[in-house]
Amino acid sequence: MTFDRSALSRLGGDSLPSLRSLPWAEDDASACRCDPTFREPVGTGVDDRVVLAVDADKCPGRGDLAASPDCLATVITALTDRDADIVRTHHGGRERTYAGRAAACLIAAGRFCEQVAFHESRLADRVRRDPVAAAREADGRAGVPKRIAAETALSEVVAGADTTGDVLRAHTGPQIAATRVASEPPPRAVLVDRWDLDTGATVRLYEGEKTLRTYHLTPPAAGLDDEAIARLAAAKDRLLDDPVGGDRAPGRAVRAIAAEGDSVSTLVDVLRRHTRGYGVFEHVFADDRVSDATLTAPVSENPLRVVVDGERCRTNVRLPPEGAATLASRLRRTSGRGFSRASPTLDATLETEAGRVRVAATTAPASDGLAFAFRRGDPDAWTLARLVSVGTVTADAAGLLSVAVERGVTGLVAGGRGAGKTTALGSLLWELPPKTRSILIEDTPELPAAAVAAAGRDAQRLRVGDGAEPSPSEAVRTALRLGGGAIVVGEVRGEEARALYEAMRVGATGETVLGTIHGEDPSAVRERVVTDLGVPVSSFAATDLVVLLDDHEVTVIAEVVDRDGDATFEPLYERTGSGLVPTGRIDRGESRLVGRLAAPGESYADSRTAIRRRAERIRTAVRTGCVSPDRYVDIDVEVDVESTDRDASGVSGGTAR
Repeated sequence: MTFDRSALSRLGGDSLPSLRSLPWAEDDASACRCDPTFREPVGTGVDDRVVLAVDADKCPGRGDLAASPDCLATVITALTDRDADIVRTHHGGRERTYAGRAAACLIAAGRFCEQVAFHESRLADRVRRDPVAAAREADGRAGVPKRIAAETALSEVVAGADTTGDVLRAHTGPQIAATRVASEPPPRAVLVDRWDLDTGATVRLYEGEKTLRTYHLTPPAAGLDDEAIARLAAAKDRLLDDPVGGDRAPGRAVRAIAAEGDSVSTLVDVLRRHTRGYGVFEHVFADDRVSDATLTAPVSENPLRVVVDGERCRTNVRLPPEGAATLASRLRRTSGRGFSRASPTLDATLETEAGRVRVAATTAPASDGLAFAFRRGDPDAWTLARLVSVGTVTADAAGLLSVAVERGVTGLVAGGRGAGKTTALGSLLWELPPKTRSILIEDTPELPAAAVAAAGRDAQRLRVGDGAEPSPSEAVRTALRLGGGAIVVGEVRGEEARALYEAMRVGATGETVLGTIHGEDPSAVRERVVTDLGVPVSSFAATDLVVLLDDHEVTVIAEVVDRDGDATFEPLYERTGSGLVPTGRIDRGESRLVGRLAAPGESYADSRTAIRRRAERIRTAVRTGCVSPDRYVDIDVEVDVESTDRDASGVSGGTAR
C-alpha cells in the first residue's frame, strides 16, 4: 500500500503536493525526498508482518533516521497512518533496517504524534524530529501529553536513552545481502574481547546491561562507502546478466564497474559471498570460537544468537523476512527435500568455505514462521589421538576403544545434544583396519566420509530420509548386500534404532557396527532404545560397548553384559575428580569384552597387551603432534612387550568371566 498523504493533511495542510512544503523542511536543498510505502511481504514465512519501505535514493538525508531529522519526520508521519513491524530505508544500494526497539520507538512516536496533534501541534512536530526529547518533555508535564506518552508506550520504549540516536540503531548492509548488521555496539556496552577472522571480518565481544553478552560482527562490507555500495549493486546486475557464469563471474562483474581507488578484491569477495555463498553467516561459520547459531521465529523480531566458547550471546546480525525466505529456498534446492507447510521441518548440510555446517529449519505450522539452527562442523577430521590431546579421553581408554573397533565391536556413542558424539564416532573410523569397507548411513552428512576416502580407504555413504532416499532399514539391507565391512549409523533416533540392531544381529560375525544416540547415562540409553524405540532387550544385549560423553568429555565407558536375557552395564572407565580412570574390572580379568577381543589362539592377557600397545601408540602420536589423520595412521611405535606382559601378570592366563 502506498503512503497516504492524507495523514499529512490531518497534521496541518489541505493541499500537500510535495514533502518540501512541510514545516520542518528548511529549504529545497535539505528537504527530505523519501518516498515511504507500506508493504506486506508474501512468501517469506512471516507473511503477517507489515514493512514500511522507504525509497531514499533521491533524498539528501539518505534515509538515515538517526542522522537526519527530516527523514525521521517523514517516517514518523507515515506511521501516524498505520503501524509497521519493520521500517526499512534504502539509498544507493545500502539498506537500513529498523527493527526491535528501534521499530517500537518509531511506531510509538507515530501513535503519539497522531493523538497529541489534536491538543498541541508543537509537541507533535517535536516527536517527529526527536522522539526521546518529546517523551522527556511529555513525562515532565502533567495532563494529556503525559497520558498519551504512557498509553502509546513512547515513554516505556525510550526509557533510559539519552538521545534518539541511542534508540534508532539501524542494521545496515548492501541491498544485495540477505542479512543486516548493526554498526554500533549496544549503549554503555563494555568491550571485553576482540579478534579477527580469516574472512576479513572483526569480532568484538561486549558486556552490557543485558543478561547476554553481545557478539558484534564487523564484516568487510561495513567499510564500504556509499559509492562502493552503489557500484556493488551495479555489479550484481551485471552478474545476473553474465552469459558465461561460473566461479569467475563475480570478478568480471566487479571489474566492469570498478572505479579508480576501489578495492576490487574486497568488492569481489563481498559480491561472491552474498550471491554465491551465505553472506554474513560465512563469517560466523568461520569463527572457531562459535559452535552454534540460531535464528528464532519470527526472524524479523529476533537477532541471530551464537554460542561462543560455550556461552550463548546476542549478535548485531538480523535476517529480514525476504532474507529468511531466500535461505529457506536455497536449503530446499541444496537438500532436494520439501520444506513448506506440508513438510514444516528440514535437516540439511551447507557446504561453506569454513567447512560443513548442519542446519535444522522449521516453518509454520511447526513454528511461528521460519526459524533456523546452525551447527558448525570441524573442518578437520578428528582422530582418537586428537581427542586425547584435548582431554576428551585418556590414552589408555582410547587404546581400549581402538582395539575394540579394530576387532569388530558393536557399540553406541551416547550423550546429550552438543556432547561431541558425532566427532567421537568419526574418530573411531580411523581405527578400522585400512582394508575394511565402511558403510556410513546418515540422514544428514556429518561423518568424515570424504576424508576417509581421500586417505585411500573404502568408505561409502548411504543417505537415508523420507523422500526418494531409502529408509534406514532399507539402507542397512543395502549395506549388507554391498558386502562385508563396518556399518556405521549416525544419529539414531527412530527407525534407525531398529536398523542399527538389525545390523548388530545379522552382522555380529566379527564386523564392527557403530552408532550414536541421545542418552545421559547407560541406563538412559537402554531405556531409550528398549522403551522409546521398541527394540527388544534381547536385541539390545547385542551391544558390546557404550561410550558416554558430556560437554566433549568421555564420562563412562561401559560394557554391556547379557545376564539371562537382560542387558546390564559394567563400567570399565569412569570420570571422577581425578579424570577418566579405570574401574579395575579389566585388571581383575573380569571384562567379557576384553576376553571377546582375543583373536583365535590368544588369551585375555594377549588382549590386554594389544590394548596397552595401542595406548602407547596413541600417547606417542599426541606427544609428537601426529594427531591429524594423515600423520596419525602412519605412526609406528615399538613397545616393550616384556614390560607390558609383566604389568599384566596375575591375569596372564585369565579368561573373561
